[in-house]
Amino acid sequence: MAAGLVVTQLKAQLDTAQRDAHSSLITQPNVALVYATDAYAPHAQALLDHLRQSLPTIAHWCGTVGVGVCSSGVEYFDEPGLVVMLCEWPQGSFQVFNGISPLGQQAPKGFVPQAALVHADPMTPMLGDLIQDVADLTTTGELFGGLCASRHGAVQFAVNGWDQRPTALSHSGVFEGGLSGLAFGQGVGMVCRVTQGCQPLGPTREITRASGHVVEELGGRPALEVLMDELGVTLDDPERAVAQVRRTLVGVSRAALASPSVATAFGEEVMVRHIIGLDPGRDAVAIADEVEAGMQLSFCHHDVAAASADLRRMATQVRDVVESLAASPAGEVSAAIRGAVYVSCSGRGGPHFGAPHAELHILREALGDIPLVGFFAAGEIAHRQIHGYTGVLTVFISGVE
Repeated sequence: MAAGLVVTQLKAQLDTAQRDAHSSLITQPNVALVYATDAYAPHAQALLDHLRQSLPTIAHWCGTVGVGVCSSGVEYFDEPGLVVMLCEWPQGSFQVFNGISPLGQQAPKGFVPQAALVHADPMTPMLGDLIQDVADLTTTGELFGGLCASRHGAVQFAVNGWDQRPTALSHSGVFEGGLSGLAFGQGVGMVCRVTQGCQPLGPTREITRASGHVVEELGGRPALEVLMDELGVTLDDPERAVAQVRRTLVGVSRAALASPSVATAFGEEVMVRHIIGLDPGRDAVAIADEVEAGMQLSFCHHDVAAASADLRRMATQVRDVVESLAASPAGEVSAAIRGAVYVSCSGRGGPHFGAPHAELHILREALGDIPLVGFFAAGEIAHRQIHGYTGVLTVFISGVE
């Protein structure tokens, strides 16, 4: 039923576009992006089969599942939901890749990947290394996307229409494990930005001693001592201290964070991670990532106001970039946003922004009512890193390669 309703809406839009010569809608789509909530994960094959049979002219399919999905101005979180966006890109300017058709193989002749939308199973061994490998296969190293978030199977959709091998033709197009995605070459213009939405509690400090996941010293001081000071608690009152630590995160980076203060939002170079343990014996703090001496660290909190302001800043920045590209010397409009993909952390949806759909409303206010699809992920992919508690926005632009 969900697939049928989506197909009905898509066909109506295609019919309108084909009858109206002045419509801005595409008329000959060749790629479909599919995102479903994990309620549909057990039915992924039937869902994809129905979509492909109903839209037989579309040969390339890409997508995944999350605990929520989003569309223009609306989110479907922790409930059955399905969003599909039909896209039209120049022939030979893209490739869907998966475990059977890796990036660069079974691609259109002369195709050179410049950037890629990536979906991945979070349980995949050495996933960080695999993401780095995919980035190395592109000319810019720019990746965007996220990790499947599902209680019923980390399902990915990936049908490479360029792959004409019999084994590939007979494959279902539904995958679990590893990663898949959609790579873009010359002819596809895009702008990608990241929003963190965390508020640093104090100054950024250099990690001066660490071992694996354990931060032992910050700026020459015991890490646990620094944390307790910034939270204004002591281990003499363990209940209050633990409560404060549970709502505290860390931002880590290999570069010094600019203007680190209570009012500063993190930049794209920062990775936000959980605190996973305290070690009073060593006066140390354990975090959910490996760290080493020389890295920068700042303790932080999630904050609704900071998250909303940073999301608005990021979306406005994207709009400004597009407007600057659109301003030709003759004053003519040469670039415009045609569609967008937004991947947000499953910990950011709904209540984190104060109300259902608030996150998507902010994007629509800044960018206009553009076609948009995406999902709420178990980790967000931006550039070469896996992030947490972030939003990754990518807009596709006409008139710019």
